[in-house]
Amino acid sequence: MFPTGAIVARGCTTPLPPAVQAAYDAPFPDETFKAGARAFPVLVPATPDDPASDANRTAWQSLMRFERPFRTAFSDRDPITAGADRVLQKLVPGARGQPHVVLAGGGHFLQEDCADALADALLDFLRAA
Repeated sequence: MFPTGAIVARGCTTPLPPAVQAAYDAPFPDETFKAGARAFPVLVPATPDDPASDANRTAWQSLMRFERPFRTAFSDRDPITAGADRVLQKLVPGARGQPHVVLAGGGHFLQEDCADALADALLDFLRAA
């Protein structure tokens, strides 16, 4: 069994109620529907010759030419993507001069740990566009 809700809960800094964990499992009627959720972690390359590396290099080439406004919103306690905000801010041209946001107390799943602050950051970005 692939415990989608429990995996999300482990990426949070705040307790995720059982009903919320169940909601993350709800879209999957049975285990056969979780193929995408199972595959997602392997889309992040761990080595330069990883099968996912070429697609990621292609994506980075596009990002390094992206001139439109690009704002980052990361948490201060994400053990998975810590530091990626600084890389994006440095390499994506549209990120220059933007008021990037670091949300206090959040883990990997900001929508759970910092929902209001994340929504405010998104609304601020949209209002500035």
